[in-house]
Amino acid sequence: MSLVNFLAMSPAPQQGQAAPGQGAILMNFVFIGMMVLVFYLLIWRPNAQRQKKHRLMLESLKKGDQIVTTGGLFATVQSVKDDRLVCTIGDGVKVEIARSAVATVLPS
Repeated sequence: MSLVNFLAMSPAPQQGQAAPGQGAILMNFVFIGMMVLVFYLLIWRPNAQRQKKHRLMLESLKKGDQIVTTGGLFATVQSVKDDRLVCTIGDGVKVEIARSAVATVLPS
C-alpha cells in the first residue's frame, strides 16, 4: 500500500475541529527547543566554563609554579614569556614549553 493511499484513508476533519497536524507542528518546535536547551546545559556551557578556567590558569602562571604538561612532564617555571615558559625539569636541565601545553598547576 502506498503512502498516498494510506493518507487518503484518514478521516476528514469535522467542522469546528482543527486540521490534523497543526498541534504536531507546535509539538515539533517545542521538542526541538527542548533539545537545544539540553544540548546547551549538558554540553556547551560546562565546556565553555572549563575552557575559561583553563585560560585563566594559563594567564596566571608565574615564576616558581610547579606544572604538569599535557605530555606528562613535571616542571618548575623559571621565567614566563609571551607564549612560552622556560622551565626546569631536573638539575640544570632547562626546557622551553609552549604555554598551551600546560595541563595543570600543582598546589604549592
